[in-house]
Amino acid sequence: MAKYVTKGASETGAGLDHRLSTDGDIGWAPVNEHIRALMRTCWRLGDLPEYASLRLRAWAHTLGYRGHILTKSRAYSTTYAALRADRAAFRRDATQMVEGAVTKSSWRYVGSGYTPGAAQFATGIMEDLARNRECAREAMAELGWRE
Repeated sequence: MAKYVTKGASETGAGLDHRLSTDGDIGWAPVNEHIRALMRTCWRLGDLPEYASLRLRAWAHTLGYRGHILTKSRAYSTTYAALRADRAAFRRDATQMVEGAVTKSSWRYVGSGYTPGAAQFATGIMEDLARNRECAREAMAELGWRE
């Protein structure tokens, strides 16, 4: 079931944001039939003794998945705690000026269009495209094809 939840919340509907009280709640859930079927499966399996430790009925609203769908694994990538700590350190350091850094507090318009070098590249590309079209027309004419 976790596969369906972790594939993407927007794709699957990811169940509901509140727990179900009875199996009748599944019929009224504002989800598509596929998600409803997965919820019913969790509800039915949750009643079986061999799955009691999974507490599937308590988590049927999330398709049996007890974790947070956006939780990052400690073994893969990074954790949210590490991201928060890095963000806090960045903000703390950003308040101190970095030696030799140049900062601008205002913007000004300096122009638009190509630089002289870029203009030469653009002109060359334009000429190459025109020549390619010309060659294609000539080849088509030689073969008796019409445009």
